[in-house]
Amino acid sequence: MAQRKLGRTAGQRKALLRNQVTNLIWYGRIETTLAKAKEVRSIAENMITLAIKECDNNVETKKEFHNDKGQLTVIDVVNDAPTKLHARRIMMSYLYDIREHYDHNSKTSDESKSDFVERTKDNKHPVIEKLFREIGPKYKARNAEKNCAGGYTRIYKLGARRGDAAERVIIELI
Repeated sequence: MAQRKLGRTAGQRKALLRNQVTNLIWYGRIETTLAKAKEVRSIAENMITLAIKECDNNVETKKEFHNDKGQLTVIDVVNDAPTKLHARRIMMSYLYDIREHYDHNSKTSDESKSDFVERTKDNKHPVIEKLFREIGPKYKARNAEKNCAGGYTRIYKLGARRGDAAERVIIELI
């Protein structure tokens, strides 16, 4: 599939698109130029489609381990199915990691910083988790309700940018 070159070398172009797709998924909307937005839309919709297909694909297993006293302990854990693990690795190879910061947007009400750190310490890839836990189920329900697929992003035109007259747009998840 042919891609727009965006006036950059291949490495720069790949880094730019990875960054913009990651930020679109994390923040829900970004402002960019029309040519970049069209490329970002294509990649983001593929990632969201992958999340929709695999968001509920889990396997329950039993895990045995020895606790501090040397006793054998058995717990039930929920792991990714092989296809979901493959999808997760595809996403991890493309998207950047964004670390959750302790700020007023990410914490819940009446949550201290230590509680926030405790809650988020196991989440090594928050963008991937957001795709599987929030975005995938949301769009899966929408697809079932409307009996359609695709069309997860929207582009608003803002007008020409001062200086080079490039068409500015806002791309957002619907």
